[in-house]
Amino acid sequence: MIQGGAARALEQIAAELVECRRCPRLVTWREDVAREKRRAYRDQTYWGRPVPGFGDPDAPLVIVGLAPAAHGANRTGRMFTGDRSGDFLYAALFRAGLASQPASTSRGDGLSLRGVFITAPCRCAPPDNKPANEELASCRIWLERELEALHRARVYLALGKIGYDAVVALARSRSAGAAGGRAQRGAEASPRPPSFAHGAEAVIPDPRGAAAEARLFGSYHVSQQNTQTGRLTGAMFDEVLRRAMRAAGLRDPG
Repeated sequence: MIQGGAARALEQIAAELVECRRCPRLVTWREDVAREKRRAYRDQTYWGRPVPGFGDPDAPLVIVGLAPAAHGANRTGRMFTGDRSGDFLYAALFRAGLASQPASTSRGDGLSLRGVFITAPCRCAPPDNKPANEELASCRIWLERELEALHRARVYLALGKIGYDAVVALARSRSAGAAGGRAQRGAEASPRPPSFAHGAEAVIPDPRGAAAEARLFGSYHVSQQNTQTGRLTGAMFDEVLRRAMRAAGLRDPG
């Protein structure tokens, strides 16, 4: 891809994605939340649309979450921005030298990422943070297109089982498609990736559909439910992130 091509492709994808209305339940929910608002944000204008990926177009490392939070990304319009999950994630990325600042509060706050791109398998805020299987299937095209544009992506860090399974499914689908509907010989010879677990690590067919292999890491999601109960600590996340960074060839400042 020519220099700057990834950025232009991602901009085009984002422009199309924010107009998506494929899933009636999600469209109704995201817009109801944006209209009713949370009391603390009653003076703000909510985004209330699908949320594009965010980060470095030349990133070798891709972080795959779940879906926008109702009063986080559904309010601000940027992945993991404006909620406690984002507070945890961006603080970790800042410690690792991947983010220009430790907080992400709005699309205009000046935050930039280096070497990492953040995306998700579901782009609209779902009720109870639980997208339906058919909604994930309908939304899959946006993840596919973003990964195609990320020409240097070769390492994936999935936050939670849904993100992990989405990467595995896409990798296996692309591998089969590259062989004309039959699994590639190398993919058949390699074992199926382990089931999701915190700290899981696997070599998978490239989810971008290229000939090379990719690496997949798993972490518990950075949700409040995990971070405030101690199921996921900063040290636990930093350890998995460092491993993913090494696999991606990114220097750890520590």
